[in-house]
Parts: sequence; C-alpha cells; structure tokens
Amino acid sequence: MNKSLLTRCFFVLYLLTITCLATAAELPEISILATGGTIAGSGASATGSAYKAAVNPVDKVISAVPQLEQIARIRGEQICNISSQDMKPEYWLKLAARINQLFRLNLADGVVITHGTDTLEETAWFLNLTIAYDKPVVLTGSMRPGSALSADGAMNLYNAVAVAGAREARNKGVLVVMNDRIYSARGVRKCDTINPAAFDDRENGALGRVNYGKVSFNTRPDKKHTYQSLVKLPLFAGKLPEVPIIYGYAGIDPQMVETICQSNIRGIVYAGVGNGNPSEEVLNVLAKASAVGITVVRATRVPDGPVTLDAEVDDAKYGFIVSDSLTPQKARILLMLALHKDLDRSEIQRLYFEY
Repeated sequence: MNKSLLTRCFFVLYLLTITCLATAAELPEISILATGGTIAGSGASATGSAYKAAVNPVDKVISAVPQLEQIARIRGEQICNISSQDMKPEYWLKLAARINQLFRLNLADGVVITHGTDTLEETAWFLNLTIAYDKPVVLTGSMRPGSALSADGAMNLYNAVAVAGAREARNKGVLVVMNDRIYSARGVRKCDTINPAAFDDRENGALGRVNYGKVSFNTRPDKKHTYQSLVKLPLFAGKLPEVPIIYGYAGIDPQMVETICQSNIRGIVYAGVGNGNPSEEVLNVLAKASAVGITVVRATRVPDGPVTLDAEVDDAKYGFIVSDSLTPQKARILLMLALHKDLDRSEIQRLYFEY
C-alpha cells in the first residue's frame, strides 16, 4: 500500500472518529434513577399474571433497552428497589435531593425515574413541588413485567428518555410518560388496575405524545411548579409532618375521626363525599380540630371536579381549606410541605389554587 493511500485512509478514519465524537457530544446526558416497581420485575410465566416487582437492578433495566444509547448518554443510579406500595417520604426526599444536586452540578440535561405505578403519581407530584430547576424530570414505569408477552416497560423507558432529552420538555414541570402519552404531574392519576393504558389526566388531558421517541407537545401546564414553588426543600430537609387521609362514607364513625385528630398530627385531609362534604357529626369533630390548630383540608372521593369554598360547608367559619382539583393523596403531599414551611392557612389555601 503506497504512502498516498495510507494518508487518505488515515484521513477518512480521522473524519469518522471526529464525526462519531461530535454526534455523541450532541446527545443529551440523561440520568436514570431507579426505584424498583413492575418495570424492574419478573415472573415465571410469560402468560401468567403472577410476578415479583423490584427484582432487577438499574443496569439490567437499562441494558434491556440497548436503543437508548442512540438517543442519549445514559447514567444509571439505584435510589431504592421496592414495590411502589412501599414508597415513603424518605425516598421522596432522597430523590429530590439527588435530582437537585445533578442539576446544580450540571451533571444531567434531564432525569428519568423508573417507578412502580401504584404510587407513581404521588412521587411525581412531590417532585413537582420540590425540584428547583426547569430541566426535564420524567417518571415512567410499566403495567407488565419484562418477562410478560407484550411487556410495556421497554418502550415506556425509551420514550421517557426521549422526552427527558427534548428541549421542548423544559419548563413544563415534572412529567409522567406512559403508553405514548405525556402527562403533567399535577393532574395525572392511575385510573386502571391492570390495563397498560392505566394513566390519564381526566381534567386536562395529556400535554402531548411520544411515538417511538418522537416528542410532540400540544399544551403546557397552567399551574406553578418546580423552580416557581414556594415549598421547595433544603438539601437536608429532615422529616416531613405526618398528614393522614380520612375517607368519607355513609355512616362513618365520628369517634374514629376524633381519635385520629387526637393523635399528635398537625394536619388532616378529609376525602369527603360530593363536594368534599363531611357528615354533620364529622363536621363537628373537624371544626374542633381546626379550632385547636390542626389544619383541615377538604378533598373529595369523587374522581372529577374541584372542591369549592363555602358551598354546603362554611369554610370561612371553621377555618377549613379546600383542595381545589387535587386528589386526596396529592392534597396530602402539598399540606405536608406547606406545614414543613410553617405557612399559615391563608397561604396554604393560595397554594391549592395556584399549584
């Protein structure tokens, strides 16, 4: 081989190397924080419903989708490995601290959290209130383990990474990507126990869709979120206040409600019937609790519609707060953070309308 040919070959190889490096440098840096769930689960049968969640570590979850390396530079990290029914505020605090650290140190362009679907909406909402940056944070999971026929986890993860790496996903708060849809953390909820199309935002609909990694947004959240939040936490926040939820129903025992109100709590969410309504007996118990300094938030067990001020219940008289259109479980999280910040009742009520 003559010298001229060697030179040309070297030059072509050099150009290819530079092109590959440039392409890699253009890919977004995405951190995948794994918490377990069905997306990390496995079962003995591809056609059976029995499986165990949270058995695969993050590296195995990532390696199951080799196509990820074509759309992002991936770094995986195991936060915990649990079924999401075991999710606790201590894990929320750990996630929030780590995500804020990644963004503060400019170590990630976006973050994806793999999560069990049972409490995914709660974790998403907590992070929507506590992340201090406008970079994308996306939660995803699966309704079927990877061992199942037509498992949904791989595509959900691929699409979530695509959304986390998309510039148009910035400044939209924390997002949930499931079954090709992009949802806001505020309105999304799990609406089906077994169907892969389990998530929806029944009030506002999806923000957009993602089709084989192609991201498109139709709208944006109209509520405050993330860096706009007044209840963001310091890096080491300590324990959050305990806030129970009481579910209203016909014939509820007021003594049970009173026992809970006397259990050294600072706040309570009452998921009432209709427009967040308690029975007359329970109303009297909640009024006494409010009078001694317990913050009472009225929410509803009804799937759709807001809880409004001063309808059948005289909220101004009793010092109650209404949850607006937040579900009881999300109303609880906002109250926990507001009490942690020692906000007064008027400030807390404003948060429910603005966030």
